[in-house]
Amino acid sequence: MRAVHLGLGAFHRAHQAVYTMADPEWGIAAYTFRNTELPRRLAEQDGLYSLQVRGDGEPQAEIVDAISRAHAGSDTDQWLADLASPDVALLTLTITEAGYRVSGDQDGTAIGRLLAGLRGRHRAGGAPIALVPCDNLPGNGGVLRRAIGVAAQAEGPGFRSWIEDNVSFVDTVVDRITPAVTEQDVIAAARLTGLEDRAPVVTEPFSEWLLAGDFPLGRPAWEKSGARFVDDLAAYEQRKLWFLNGAHTLLAYAGPALGCATVDEAVRHPVLARLTESWWDVAARHAPLPAQDLTYYRERLLQRFSSRGVRHNLLQIAADGSQKIPARILPVLRAERAAERMPEAPVAALAGWLIHLRDRPVSDPRADELVALARSADAPRRVLSALDITLADDGELVSAVEDYVEHLRLSTG
Repeated sequence: MRAVHLGLGAFHRAHQAVYTMADPEWGIAAYTFRNTELPRRLAEQDGLYSLQVRGDGEPQAEIVDAISRAHAGSDTDQWLADLASPDVALLTLTITEAGYRVSGDQDGTAIGRLLAGLRGRHRAGGAPIALVPCDNLPGNGGVLRRAIGVAAQAEGPGFRSWIEDNVSFVDTVVDRITPAVTEQDVIAAARLTGLEDRAPVVTEPFSEWLLAGDFPLGRPAWEKSGARFVDDLAAYEQRKLWFLNGAHTLLAYAGPALGCATVDEAVRHPVLARLTESWWDVAARHAPLPAQDLTYYRERLLQRFSSRGVRHNLLQIAADGSQKIPARILPVLRAERAAERMPEAPVAALAGWLIHLRDRPVSDPRADELVALARSADAPRRVLSALDITLADDGELVSAVEDYVEHLRLSTG
């Protein structure tokens, strides 16, 4: 076991674990600090689980064996022992965008637990390690570096210098749609594999992993499964965040307002299909990649979104909007407003988010604050101000969002 993962969930098991399985010399000790049932189920199955790949035809399935051990957050001693081990060369993370926030009290947070692990590694001899964040944040390696730096401000200078010299922060772009599993998926797993699997994963055929950074103690041969190592990820990060994740965010908020529950339903709705294409048109004006590359990427996305094999729930995508919208929607919106344009698609996304905050169950690190603002007087201005004060200063934008809230309400009758 030479790799550790923090954030054990469906995406990790559909993505990084599958890539790692191509190199049998590596195994993963996977941790989750949010869920006790999943590691118990995986432990009972010796770390094995089924991966169902669903397109438009008959689903395909395989058994994934990359996870050597699965642990709940209560296994603190084992977590510290793994991070201290010189045999461990890297740590991958899927802790969601919200997990990189640094607050005053880090106890119990992903960053706090990671800092404790690094502290123990430093004391145990200080072997170098690569940290590989796999969450949808632009420059995610740099984001993690800054979060660790802030969290370590009260630490001794020797430890801080060791982090600077021995901890590598790898930038990544990850992509594979992985919806929540249903009871029907559990039944299908047994039918397809013969394994009575209580922890199956469902995903799409497409998968992408781009990485840029150093691995001082080596890494698995991820390229055997198609991972690519590049010098600069910026253009690819932007493409993925704006075109895939931005469209998902638009659909996640405008879709339920128009009666849609899943991505494939949403892209078949005439209004939402038009908004999606409009969003991609707007984003393409500000993307640095060649037009033919963007056209091909859009075509692939539409195929993926339309697939009935993967029923991606919009309310699942709608979680953590206060963390996702600034990366996925606002850069394009700001560029458009600087050009004195008022694009419909990002306005629709913000209006749908406002309706979501007001009328639906909200999973967000700022949920209490935002829900209260969405249900108050002058809600559009106050919610936009909480997201970014410059948005609230744009009177035309505030009015456009307010009008679009009413437009969506009228569209549902």
